[in-house]
This record gives sequence, structure tokens and C-alpha cells, in this order.
Amino acid sequence: MYLHLGESTVIRASQLIGIFDIENTSVSRSTREFLTRAGKGGRIFNVSYEMPKSFVVCADESGEETVYISQVSASTLRKRFAQGQ
Repeated sequence: MYLHLGESTVIRASQLIGIFDIENTSVSRSTREFLTRAGKGGRIFNVSYEMPKSFVVCADESGEETVYISQVSASTLRKRFAQGQ
């Protein structure tokens, strides 16, 4: 199964680690540090240039994490994921 994150970005649901509301979770220092490390490592991808509402953390087969910043709300992405199950 696949999850559409917005624009032309689709991920495999099996690679999904978590879907997070960017406004609520970026308040935490540990989340900001995680996103900073991912950005420095070149592992953050913006799905759209619109106002970001969520970020999605995925891991590939080797365990390498990738972060997608999406204009789609976390609740909408969770609903899409649940409907595909």
C-alpha cells in the first residue's frame, strides 16, 4: 500500500514510522534537534512550497530515515493511511 503525501510524492506505507503535526511537535527541543540533524544530513524533502502542516518520518530497508514536509494536515494523512489498511 502507498500513502500520498501531496503534490507528486507517494511513499510505501511499510516504510512509515510516524505522521506528526508540525505546529504542535516542533515546540519540543528534541523534535527541533531531530529535524535539524535530518536537514544537515540532506534527508528532508519538501513535498510542496505551500505552508507546511505536517511532517512524515520514513525508514528505508537499511534503516535510513527520511523526513517529508507536507502541506497536508497530519489528521488527513492519518485518515488516508487508515483507509488504505
